[in-house]
Amino acid sequence: MIPYEEIKAPVSGGALAALRWPATDPGAPVVVALHGITANALSWGTVARQLAGRVTLIAPDLRGRAGSSGVPGPYGIAAHADDIAALTEALGLDRVVLAGHSMGAFVAALAAVRHPLRFGPLLLVDGGIGFPAPTHLTPDELLTAVIGPAMDRLSMTFPDRAAYRAFWQAHPAFAGAWSDEVDAYIQRDLSGEEPALRSTCRIEAIRADGVGLFDEEVLTAVRKLPVGATLLWAARGLMDEEQGLYDEGRLAAAGLDGTRVEPVAVKDVNHYTVLTGERGGREIADRLVAFTRQGD
Repeated sequence: MIPYEEIKAPVSGGALAALRWPATDPGAPVVVALHGITANALSWGTVARQLAGRVTLIAPDLRGRAGSSGVPGPYGIAAHADDIAALTEALGLDRVVLAGHSMGAFVAALAAVRHPLRFGPLLLVDGGIGFPAPTHLTPDELLTAVIGPAMDRLSMTFPDRAAYRAFWQAHPAFAGAWSDEVDAYIQRDLSGEEPALRSTCRIEAIRADGVGLFDEEVLTAVRKLPVGATLLWAARGLMDEEQGLYDEGRLAAAGLDGTRVEPVAVKDVNHYTVLTGERGGREIADRLVAFTRQGD
C-alpha cells in the first residue's frame, strides 16, 4: 500500500469523502477515479501503486458508501455525476481525466455530458455501455441481476474483520488475486462494532443507483460524449465466469459506431481484477498517464 490522504469536498447535502494519492511532482496532472456500485475509493489502490507518482489520483467514496455513507439522498447516477462536478470545482480542478469502473463508468460518462467543460478524456473500465432493462423484472429482481451476490452482502453481519476477509477470499473473482490493496479496499467497507460488523453501503442508495443504471439519460450518455473515451472491457465476468459483461457481439449490438468510444479488450482479467489485479491495474495506470499527456 502506498500512502494517501483523506480529503472532503462540499456537495449538496453534506461533504463527500475522497482519497488523494499525490504525484511525485506537485505540478503533475490530476485524475479523478470513480468506484463501482458497492465499492469504495480504495478499490483504486492497485492503480494508485501502478501510477508510481506519475499523476495525482483522487478517488471519492460516492454518496452512500464508506466515508460518504452519511451523505443523504437523493441518490442516483445523475446525483453522483453532479457530486463529481462539485468535487472538481471545490478542488480547483479543470478538464481533468475522469475514470470509472463498473457503475462508476456510467457516472463518468454522465458527468461528462452534464458538465462538458469540467472533464477531459474518459477511461471507462468494464462499464458505461448499458442495455435496456428486461421489462418482466421487478426493481429488486433487476438489481439482483445487475450485481448478484454483492446485494446479499449488504444485509449480512460479520463477527470480526477476519470473517469479512474470509467472505471475500472465497469469492471466485479473487482466487489467486488477493493483495494488500484488495484487503484494504474490502476492510474500508466495514462499519459498526464486533460482533456485528456490516457494510457501510446504504441499501437505499444501492437500490436507487442500480435501477438508475437503466434511466434513458444514463443509457444514452455514451452517445453524447463531448470528449473521447476508451472502454477497457474484461474478458471474464463478476464471478470469474467465461462470459463477461461485454464481448464482441454485445458491443456490436450496442452500436458504438459513430460514438467517441473506443472499446479495448483486456485478456485474463475479470470484472474485479481488471481494476484490482496487477495486469488490469497496470493497463489502467498506463492509459491514464497517456491521457494526461494528450496535448502536451
